[in-house]
Amino acid sequence: MTASLTAQLGELVLGIDHVAIAVANIDAAIARYSTALGFALLERSEVNGDHTGMVYAVLKSAGATVVLVQGTSPESQVSKFLARYGTGIHHIAFAVTDLDRALERANLAGATTDTPVISDKGIRQAFLHRDPASGVRIELIERHGVPFSEKNVAGLFRALEKKDLY
Repeated sequence: MTASLTAQLGELVLGIDHVAIAVANIDAAIARYSTALGFALLERSEVNGDHTGMVYAVLKSAGATVVLVQGTSPESQVSKFLARYGTGIHHIAFAVTDLDRALERANLAGATTDTPVISDKGIRQAFLHRDPASGVRIELIERHGVPFSEKNVAGLFRALEKKDLY
């Protein structure tokens, strides 16, 4: 490993795109983030893989975006995450200017990808391997003025499900 991930990514990182939080009760979490913290619910949806699924909600307040995720069954990767790590940060998505260059640099820092690059119009993203110490997964995402893509969410979910990763 030649340098830390953050040192390698450097100027490619624009900021935090979103933080995903695994929750046991998405309705209660939406209410808490909306009422107590002033977040507005932008989208709520369900995505299914080949064997399991998750419900997710995208909330925004000023420049902060939070994605709440809840498994739809005990076998769901989100449910497995909750069983191992408890409620909390599932992943942090860093907005990058160039996903290909960011992945090359992440590799130089010793990071490995858990998903292929998943793409839709105006959005490309990939997950890096979960940090074993904190349980947090890093997502790198390149956006060109588009919101979340249902196609990309499903693609990432299926890619992780295929490898039984959570």
